[in-house]
Amino acid sequence: MNKPLIYNEMYQADGTALPHYQSYSDWLKDKPLDFILQKQREADTLFTRLGITFAVYGDEGGVERSIPFDIIPRIIRTQAWQTISDGACQRVRALNAFLKDIYHDQEIIKAGKIPEQQILGNKLFRQEMRGFDVPGDVYVHVAGIDIVKTDRDKFYVLEDNLRTPSGVSYMLENRKMTMRLFPELFSRMPIAPVDHYTDILLDNLRAVAPAGVANPTVVVLTPGSYNSAYFEHAFLAQQMGVELVEGPDLSVANNTVYMRTTRGPQRVDVIYRRVDDDFLDPLAFRPDSILGVPGLFAAYRAGRVTLANAIGTGVADDKSTYIYVPEMIRFYLGEEPILDNVPTWRLDRPDDLKYVLGHLPELVVKEVQGSGGYGMLVGPASTRQQIADFRERILHNPANYIAQPTLALSVCPTYCDSGIAPRHVDLRPYVLSGKSVTLVPGGLTRVALREGSLVVNSSQGGGTKDTWVLEGEEA
Repeated sequence: MNKPLIYNEMYQADGTALPHYQSYSDWLKDKPLDFILQKQREADTLFTRLGITFAVYGDEGGVERSIPFDIIPRIIRTQAWQTISDGACQRVRALNAFLKDIYHDQEIIKAGKIPEQQILGNKLFRQEMRGFDVPGDVYVHVAGIDIVKTDRDKFYVLEDNLRTPSGVSYMLENRKMTMRLFPELFSRMPIAPVDHYTDILLDNLRAVAPAGVANPTVVVLTPGSYNSAYFEHAFLAQQMGVELVEGPDLSVANNTVYMRTTRGPQRVDVIYRRVDDDFLDPLAFRPDSILGVPGLFAAYRAGRVTLANAIGTGVADDKSTYIYVPEMIRFYLGEEPILDNVPTWRLDRPDDLKYVLGHLPELVVKEVQGSGGYGMLVGPASTRQQIADFRERILHNPANYIAQPTLALSVCPTYCDSGIAPRHVDLRPYVLSGKSVTLVPGGLTRVALREGSLVVNSSQGGGTKDTWVLEGEEA
């Protein structure tokens, strides 16, 4: 098998910089490696001092560690960003329409575009949400759409994150860090800003408050300081100027949610929740949950509080539902998808299962409801024993898995122990829905720090980069 060509986003085959990287490349050529090392150490020290951390479950080295940050930015051309932006927004509009439909008339099922069992048999489908009209018909207020690049203008969506997508705080902190370390570059290059993200988020959350509320109170609901993304929860609350609360800080009376304050109970109108469905309300879902608020779901159903994201969005970001998103775009929007899916095999289909079992060393296999890089097999990077063990897991429950080809993900120059070397990257732009569907010009670029690795997740040893979208400049 011929080794696929890897697209380098900065350098052409002859070693010269691509036009949109030219200004940065000229700047970098004048900098000795010791300078880059010094700046990398400054960044690492600052991230640790500022408490910008990520918890890794099962990590014996400690509860939290600093998220690895690479000081060499990823630069995206104006036209390429337009494709990403248009495609991600199109996808989220279709997914919101899909969620409204499946919890109401289920027209897409009646039309035969998606099997009934795919929806009604999915454990993330919430029967409790049937017939409930969410404010503004917005189910997904914040979406993280994972996108990879394989050529100059070829992008694929890897997955849709619609429940409680994380990582946006690192996008914002990465930008602050590069502006602090290299202020001269921001006067030299037309880099689009991202710091207004939380302003748009807050405006959108206020826009979906219950009817009749003129000045809504918004809070961020966190599971607590031991959650892997707690830094982000606190960061977003602080940046929006709203309260960060845990379940015990809230109570429900007469289907109205109140927050405990030093001045007495205060009504809460919108909850940006970072707590999973199952744990939101022990009266409605898991009775053993101590993270949620008793009576919250009844207040939600009564239209007295808005939850962002809505309950029941998980059925739309299941990796087996992902297969049908292009058809959703055609069905609900009457448009052709701007961004392609990765070709995907569903292992509950006998022919797909047979093919995948015969090609495991070549494929990536994922759990349909997995996240964070857990529960997956990267065939080309796995040992024979790992492949054999994973085969048994598949055979035990084929419906729990999908498989995809191993894409030749693009690479970006990255600072490593050996100097500057190419490493594989992906991109998670954050799509916000409220008054409109939009996203700021940037996203979280995740980088696989180990040579040859395709796994970019922070929980699996990946790192992050600042993402620069060029404004008004095309090449």
